[in-house]
Amino acid sequence: MTTFPNSPRLIRGGIVLIDPDTAAVRRVIALQYNPDTLSRTLQVQAFAGDSADRSEAMRIKGPPVETIKLDAEIDATDQLEFPDQHPDAIQSGILPQLAALETIVYPTSRQLIDNNSLARTGTLEIVPMQAPLSLFVWSQHRILPVRITDFSVTEEAFDPALNPIRAKVSLGMRVLNVNDLGFDHKGGNLFMTYLQKKEQFAAKGASAISALGITGIS
Repeated sequence: MTTFPNSPRLIRGGIVLIDPDTAAVRRVIALQYNPDTLSRTLQVQAFAGDSADRSEAMRIKGPPVETIKLDAEIDATDQLEFPDQHPDAIQSGILPQLAALETIVYPTSRQLIDNNSLARTGTLEIVPMQAPLSLFVWSQHRILPVRITDFSVTEEAFDPALNPIRAKVSLGMRVLNVNDLGFDHKGGNLFMTYLQKKEQFAAKGASAISALGITGIS
């Protein structure tokens, strides 16, 4: 398929998994199609409660809890039209793409085997398994450390071998901030970069008080 030569290059969103200790990239998962909508919710972390002293009314405990929700579509229809170029789509449909996303929320089989071996040898305390750090990348301005909180898949079409060839994946993510990770953690550093860029955009988006039809606050 040819494209208009002056059309802008499409930047795709996606998820990058990095080693939490070395920051080495383990896996890059680019979304096949960018979602049409992306929902974000900010839950303010206010210090004051209903019974708090009035002197605390304007204080906040830290960054808001930010959650992100999106629906991503995965479709093998185009690949199936060119079987010589996309043999994996013929053999397994979109199972590889689904597996790349789903295994984000699984411990590895090796971790499960190792923990089972420790349990069989009588180890009293087994340290919870550590997952890679997930980064949600939505342009160069928004690279966010996240934890996947909700994951659902709706498989909508299948090939004759019952491999899924079209599906919609719904993702819910919670942004991890410095309260979750600390300032020295790679994810904490990325969150601070995200916050600083947000502050830079906020400065550009500020309006003069005259835009409100007033000359000052008195």
